[in-house]
Amino acid sequence: MASASDIRRRIKSVKNIQQITKAMKMVAAARLRRAQERAIASRPYTQKVREVLASVAANARDASHPLLAVREVRQIGYLVLSADKGLAGAYSSNLIKEVLPQVRGKDNARLVTVGRKARDYFKRRGYTIDGEYTGFSERPSYQDAAALAQFLADKFATGEYDEIYLSYTHFYSPINQQPTTIKLLPVAEIGKGEEMPQTEYIFEPSANEVLSLLLPRYLETVIYGALLQSAASELGSRMTAMGSATDNAQELISKLTLNYNKVRQATITREISEIVGGAEALK
Repeated sequence: MASASDIRRRIKSVKNIQQITKAMKMVAAARLRRAQERAIASRPYTQKVREVLASVAANARDASHPLLAVREVRQIGYLVLSADKGLAGAYSSNLIKEVLPQVRGKDNARLVTVGRKARDYFKRRGYTIDGEYTGFSERPSYQDAAALAQFLADKFATGEYDEIYLSYTHFYSPINQQPTTIKLLPVAEIGKGEEMPQTEYIFEPSANEVLSLLLPRYLETVIYGALLQSAASELGSRMTAMGSATDNAQELISKLTLNYNKVRQATITREISEIVGGAEALK
């Protein structure tokens, strides 16, 4: 059995860890409030952009644009939005589990990663990573989304990728996030198989010019919306994980304190017995 001094040291160590996890939970909760507002506010706009682009692309049959091109699929690109830091529960591992079945054993699958967790995981296992972006998983900006959109648009337009998918974590609540994958390009296949409203459009000055403006904005908007969803999901997962860690630390402290009291009581009882025994021996 451990001595009382050993148990005291362990209790102090656990209390120090509990202070850290409690502080991390509070920081994540403070950041989550803002991130959650942004994620929820962007959701209907992102969804509407996808619907409008799908409808416009379907009705602009005579228009030509590099992002509308449907080709034989030789190379597939995956944009994976993960976390830069750990201590967020199963957030990054759940996302990796979503991506793995789609890329495992495929020589034509290429990755563009956001966040260190996905980059490190796939790089260690020999997957092809064409681009890696770090440093903004918790606080993405529209400029970050625009840079990603430009990179992917160039890859698709030059024929390096024939299809592009986006894997991210959809935010529902601080304790409920769902990894998901959607198709980004080609735009002509967005909403395929879904009920889309049949609308006739009049393009001014021309369909090509309208699509040249809309398509890059579509990519930026959808990627930015996914970045916001992922940021809120990461902070929600971190807040939940640190809350659980704090509660577990408190439970461990209670058990250690009980054990410490038992050891101390046994020590006191033994010392009293020794004193009584010594007194009896002197009689």
